[in-house]
Amino acid sequence: MSGTLVIGAGHAGVQLAVALREGGDTAPVTLVGGEPHPPYQRPPLSKGYLAGAVDADRLALRAPSFYADRDIDLVTGERVTDLADGRAVTDRGREIPFGRLALAVGTGVRRLDVPGSDLDGVHHLRDRADADRLRAGLGSAHRIVVVGGGFIGLEVAAHCAAQGRSVTVVEAADRLMGRAVAPAVSTFYRDTHERRGVRVVLGGTVAALGGEHARVRAVVLGDGRELPADLVLVGIGCDPRTGIAERLGLDCPGGIPVDRAARTALPGVVAAGDCTLQPHPTVPGAGPVRVESVQNAVHQAKVAAATLTGGTPPPHETPWFWSDQHDLKLQIAGLAHEADEVVVRGDPATERFAALHYRAGRLQAVDAVNSPADFLVVRRALTRGIALPAEVARRSDRPLKELVGT
Repeated sequence: MSGTLVIGAGHAGVQLAVALREGGDTAPVTLVGGEPHPPYQRPPLSKGYLAGAVDADRLALRAPSFYADRDIDLVTGERVTDLADGRAVTDRGREIPFGRLALAVGTGVRRLDVPGSDLDGVHHLRDRADADRLRAGLGSAHRIVVVGGGFIGLEVAAHCAAQGRSVTVVEAADRLMGRAVAPAVSTFYRDTHERRGVRVVLGGTVAALGGEHARVRAVVLGDGRELPADLVLVGIGCDPRTGIAERLGLDCPGGIPVDRAARTALPGVVAAGDCTLQPHPTVPGAGPVRVESVQNAVHQAKVAAATLTGGTPPPHETPWFWSDQHDLKLQIAGLAHEADEVVVRGDPATERFAALHYRAGRLQAVDAVNSPADFLVVRRALTRGIALPAEVARRSDRPLKELVGT
């Protein structure tokens, strides 16, 4: 019987394989992952795992027996290198026949292309091996420079600052988390990090990494300034892994293009997760986007499984994200890329507020800081298509739940 090959054993790949079984599919399912470990959660790598509060066993997405119990053939430590005529070949020479193909290949970490980027003490954080190396390196490092002011970089900066280390964050843009949050939230987080001892350098480009005895000792900025460093974490984003899709003949302009049913342009081939370029989930008529979110990966995987089997796809879900920095929980629902108006509810000085994003008067997203109730209300409103006009949201004397009626 011709089965399904799922390439990529992260959140999307595992959920896709599971959804096939939950949907009643009895054909063979093979799940291939390049890392030597069984599938695991990635978000804790820059949070609890880095801090030592979460051990490797608790990272596992499923118990060791889960896959065999559901007749899912899990292959770890191998990468698919060739696909042709319904047969895949891994880098270890394994041949896997398939009739349907699912690409859940994720992303690869983006690296600095400057002199000195290969020095010892320069770290990235994408997988468990990266986290293990970073945790070991932090044991003897006192001066930390984080290149990149996104979620991962700021989470690591917060962890290091809490341990009493000297921490500097260098961000090339003019604000932190600029692609993800409203300007008011960026300003709040800059102030918050600085109050807790983190130095923030905005508009800073890295020209080189200086070293001594093959080990990093400084970050050299474009304006000539040198920042002393015992350890450097580079967190400047990720790029979708599109190599396999391109070898199949797919055009991948910044991701693997899929429709709302997770279908690629090739019959019998679906894709899910961070690697995909999908229709904008909240702005009709907007261009396609790549959504890096565990929630999106899981939801899109369920959609892809339904497409492969002819089943009923799950109802629409609004993308949501989170980040833990210091004692602050940032929760985001929706995508604010196209927003033209922001309504701030609450006082950032209290470290508890929400920023609601609008486009042409229509609610698009929320950034909620230590405000789980507002986050849940907006998430429900976006998912159910419930209106929450900006003039109503500005009524800060009443809880959002009362204003929306959810």
